[in-house]
Amino acid sequence: MKTTSFFKYTREQRSGIVALILLMIGIQLGYCFYFFKSVSGIQSESDTAKEWLAVQSEIDSLKLLKGAETHKIYPFNPNFISDYKGYTLGMTVDEIDRLHQFRKGNKFVNSAEEFQKITKVSDALLAKMSPYFKFPDWVKNKKNANSFYKEYPKQTVDIKSKIVIADINAATQEELMKVYGIGPGLSERILKEREKLGAFVSMEQMNDVWGLSPEVIENLNKHFKILVKPTITKLDINNASVKEMTKLPFFRYYQAKEIVTYRSMHGAIKSKEDLRKIKDFPVEKVDIIALYLDF
Repeated sequence: MKTTSFFKYTREQRSGIVALILLMIGIQLGYCFYFFKSVSGIQSESDTAKEWLAVQSEIDSLKLLKGAETHKIYPFNPNFISDYKGYTLGMTVDEIDRLHQFRKGNKFVNSAEEFQKITKVSDALLAKMSPYFKFPDWVKNKKNANSFYKEYPKQTVDIKSKIVIADINAATQEELMKVYGIGPGLSERILKEREKLGAFVSMEQMNDVWGLSPEVIENLNKHFKILVKPTITKLDINNASVKEMTKLPFFRYYQAKEIVTYRSMHGAIKSKEDLRKIKDFPVEKVDIIALYLDF
C-alpha cells in the first residue's frame, strides 16, 4: 500500500494545517483564562458580600442601641408635659391640648386617674406612661394636699397679682423659662436673636423667633417689656458691604445686593421711605429695621 508523505502536501495545505492547530491551541488557552477569571470574580464577590454583611450587622446593632437611648424615659411631672414631650410619649394633639387648657386655670393633676380624666388618654397609653409620673411629695398625702388648698384658696388670683414686669433685654435664660410654654430650646433662641441684634427695640420682634406660638408670645408680653431704651450699634446702610449687611437677621444675601444696587443707581438712602423703594425689601418691618440703621 502506498502511503502519502506529509511533505507531499502543497505549501498552502501545510499552512492551513498549522493555522488550524494554532487556532485550537488559542481556543483552549482562552477558555482556561476565562474560566479562571470567572472563578476568581465569584470568589471576590463572595468575599466582598461577606464583608458588607459584617459591616451591615454592626450598623444595625448601633441603630438599635441608638433607638433604645432615644426612647429612654425618665420620671417627670405630668403637669408640665410640653407639646414635644407629649408627642414622643404617644399622645395626640387633642389630648395634649386638653391638659394645657386645664393647666391654664392654674390647676394641677394629682394622680394618674385624674390625668386620664382630663386628657382622655387610653388605658393602654396610661399604663405605659403612669409608671414614670412623679408628683410632688405633698400630693402623696391627701390630707396635706387638702390643707394646702385650704390655706391658699385664692392661689390663682395671688399668682397673677405677683407678676413683675422685667426688661426683655436684661432677661436671663432662667427668667425666660419661668414663662409658661418656654423651655431651654425656645429661651436659647430668644437670647441668640437678641445677641444678633444687639438688643430688642420692640416686643413685636418676638414674632421673628422661630417656634414661639401666639399663646407663648402673649405670656411673654405679660412678663417682659422694653423698659429702657437700648443702646444699639447701628449699621451704616450707605457704606456697609453686602457681607456686613447680612449680619443683621433682617437681610438675606439677595436683599443686601438689592440695597447695594439701589445705592449705585439712586445715591444715598436718606430715610425709611427710601427703603420702601428697594426691590424685595421687607416693608412690613421697615419701622423696626430703621431703628438699627444709620442713614
